Amino acid sequence: MTRFDGKVALITGAASGIGRSSCVRLASEGASIFGVDINSEGLAETESIIKEAGGTIQALTADVIARANCFEVVDAAVAAFGKLDVLANVAGIVRFASATNVTEEDWRLIHAVNLDAPFFLSQAAIPHLIESGGNIVNIASNAGLMGQAFTSAYCSSKAALVNLTRALAIEYVKQGIRINAIAPGGTTTSLTQSIEFPADMDFELMQRYVGLRGMSDASEIAAAVAYIASDEAKSVHGSIFSIDNGIMAG
Repeated sequence: MTRFDGKVALITGAASGIGRSSCVRLASEGASIFGVDINSEGLAETESIIKEAGGTIQALTADVIARANCFEVVDAAVAAFGKLDVLANVAGIVRFASATNVTEEDWRLIHAVNLDAPFFLSQAAIPHLIESGGNIVNIASNAGLMGQAFTSAYCSSKAALVNLTRALAIEYVKQGIRINAIAPGGTTTSLTQSIEFPADMDFELMQRYVGLRGMSDASEIAAAVAYIASDEAKSVHGSIFSIDNGIMAG
C-alpha cells in the first residue's frame, strides 16, 4: 500500500520541470494522474515515462488561463477517474525585464498563468475536494516572499498566489480540505534554462536572490509536493514551504 493508492491528482505544467517530476513522483506512489499542459509534445513524453513505469495517467493539452477552460479541465479529470483528491497548480511563467519595459501583454500573461489559472482551477476543484477530503498544492516562489529586481510582474503574481493560498486556507478551514503552497528558489527546469535576460540587467542585484548552495532539482520540489499532498500531512494547512537553499534565511 502506497501513499496515493486510489487517489486522483490533477497536475498542471505536466510537460516538464516540477510539473513532470510531480506527475512521475505521485504516479510512482499509486496516484492516477490527470496531467495538463499547453505543450503537447512534452506532455506526451511525461505520459510515456509514467506508462512505461507502470503508472496511470491521462493527459490533456489545454490552456488554463481562461476560467471556462479551467472548469472544463477539472470536469475532464473527474470524468476520467470519477473523483479528484489533489490539485497541484504547477504551471508558471517568468519574464525578466526592467519595470519600465514590461509590456501590458507580458504583465497580463504572467498574472493569467501564475495567478488566474490557480484561482479558477481551485474554484472548479474545491467542491470535488470537499467531497473527497482532498487538498490543493500551489507552486509559488521565493519571489512571492521577497522583492526581486527585474521580475516585477513575476514577483507580484507569486506574492498574490501566496496570499491566495492563505485566504483560501482560512475560508475552507472548517470544510475538511487542505490548501498549501511551496515557494521554491532557483530550480533546474526548462523554464529557468530558457530565461532571456535584458541587456540592462544589473547582475549584482540579481545575486541578492541566488542561493549560495546553487539550484534545486525539480525532483526535490516534487518530493515536497508528494508529502504535502499525502495524508501524512493532515495537519499541514495554510502553510508556505520555502525550498530555496537558504535564500529566505536572511
